[in-house]
Amino acid sequence: MARHRGREIALRVLFEHDLAHAEPEGLLDHALADESEVNREFSRALVGGILSHLEALDTRIGAAAIDWKLTRMPTIDRNILRLATYEMLYSADVPISVIINEALELAQDYSTSDAKKFVNGVLSTLAHEIRPEGDQDRPTT
Repeated sequence: MARHRGREIALRVLFEHDLAHAEPEGLLDHALADESEVNREFSRALVGGILSHLEALDTRIGAAAIDWKLTRMPTIDRNILRLATYEMLYSADVPISVIINEALELAQDYSTSDAKKFVNGVLSTLAHEIRPEGDQDRPTT
């Protein structure tokens, strides 16, 4: 549950940063004021990692989102995709199935009714590119 909350906080900070171009450190300080140490560390790591790899993440997402320009995507969807893509690339200990499931929950909670299908399609494409072997505990078909 702590990681879900950490992802949720990171998404909110990324969304605000993307939309208002506000300083991420200030946004994090505000968002994490009443959170546990575990949530603070995880959220800070996600936001910092995503922002430091933003160009590479956006390039991958743009290539996987056929017929969609990154700038035309809803801000929340774009940041859900950034979050999940970052975890696929840099959190090898987190199974793909968990990453995609978490992204779909965030899309369901924070975006439109069509977002889940869109996010799932893009992330499925990225998952096959980034981790073609799939999850270690699940056989690929």
